[in-house]
Amino acid sequence: MTQEHLSKTPFSQFNFEPAIQQGIESSGFSYCTPIQAESLPFALQGKDIAGQAQTGTGKTAAFVLATLHKLLSTPAKQTEKKQPRALMLAPTRELVIQIEKDAQQLAQFTDLKIGAVFGGTGYDKQQKMVEEGLDILIGTPGRLIDFFKQHLYNLKSIDVLVLDEADRMFDLGFIKDIRYLIRRCPPPDKRQGLLFSATLSYRVTELAYEHMNNPVTVKIEAEMTADRIQQTGYMVANEEKIPLLIGLLRKMDAFRTIVFVNTKRAADEVWGFLEGNGIKTAILSGDVPQKKRLSLLKRFQNGELDVLVATDVAARGLHIHDVSHVINYDLPEDVEDYVHRIGRTARAGASGDAISFACETYAFSLPEIESFIDAKIEMKPVSTDLLAEVDPKSRKRRDKSDRISSKKKTSHKKHGKGSGKGHANRSGNRRPHNRSSHKKSPESSPEKPSEKSS
Repeated sequence: MTQEHLSKTPFSQFNFEPAIQQGIESSGFSYCTPIQAESLPFALQGKDIAGQAQTGTGKTAAFVLATLHKLLSTPAKQTEKKQPRALMLAPTRELVIQIEKDAQQLAQFTDLKIGAVFGGTGYDKQQKMVEEGLDILIGTPGRLIDFFKQHLYNLKSIDVLVLDEADRMFDLGFIKDIRYLIRRCPPPDKRQGLLFSATLSYRVTELAYEHMNNPVTVKIEAEMTADRIQQTGYMVANEEKIPLLIGLLRKMDAFRTIVFVNTKRAADEVWGFLEGNGIKTAILSGDVPQKKRLSLLKRFQNGELDVLVATDVAARGLHIHDVSHVINYDLPEDVEDYVHRIGRTARAGASGDAISFACETYAFSLPEIESFIDAKIEMKPVSTDLLAEVDPKSRKRRDKSDRISSKKKTSHKKHGKGSGKGHANRSGNRRPHNRSSHKKSPESSPEKPSEKSS
């Protein structure tokens, strides 16, 4: 966290419980980020919050600290067994894991029990954890509804409801699942609601006012990325994209680079050619098994792998520090995704480089992106010295063990009461940006929305 990115508001001014303040200090936090400084004064009064801020600006700590304060200052309802007092919803497994990690860190000196549930791994372990009881339950909608329908927990004791990355929830088709869970919580005037999002669109605002109690709106406007990120691009033919990518990676000091693609097929192709040409690469797309994903992310974060190839499932919520370069191998079809992508290399006020390939397939997005960011992206010539010689046979193929089979995706590990219902394999396709003919491939990292939840 750079000092320029912080506000002048110290955490010590909020008079947190000693156990919370100890967790803040242990985490190395002294001063609030702008979203924390603006939202915490209202949240600590028990008011509902609808907050807007870029990814990587401290939203998670803001709602976690507000939740801890509420639970420690409000007596728990008397129930036969421990039921969750706070429910935190997020659209992807990676984000759920990150929220739990941050919550455990900040709550380490309290007696609160915190756990996360999500698809793809650890079904029995998660089931047992929920049965034993939690104070704070964090999860993706599909797994939460599965366990709820098995009567492993109820939502009658909820004091705090958190929706993180609310706009992404809409994009991935989770709105019915979200409403299913919200309607089983106490009414808005009997609980605190905290909604955070990168954008407060009309539909997100409508959701806030429908299910929250007169929320206070807090908006931290996005910083102009052009000030901190060197943005360049190349007009490139489709067949030159792989040679250009390999040539650039070999020439620049890209110690931690994320390469964004639009489809899982493109992710496989890029990963295969990079690995086949001596560039150690991790891949993060929907059909990579969860244990493998977590292992690859850890190796990338630890610097064991220099390149991460990712679909937009990685564009939100992942806390990866010191990313030197972001390469848009495919320009995104949604202009906001461009900002989220390149923001991976400008976390918490840092600086970085963003390189975009404007190819024959996706160049149509360039004018809309430049209009959205109010800046021209400098286009450089594709010189022959940048194009690596690539043998078409050099592409490596991923092992079958590195994929989630289609049979696994559509079947459920357990069939407890109600667990198999309402979880059809329906696509969570994103709405393309004014282009009905360019639809994105569905990702399986976010759990599939439930069709019969309402």
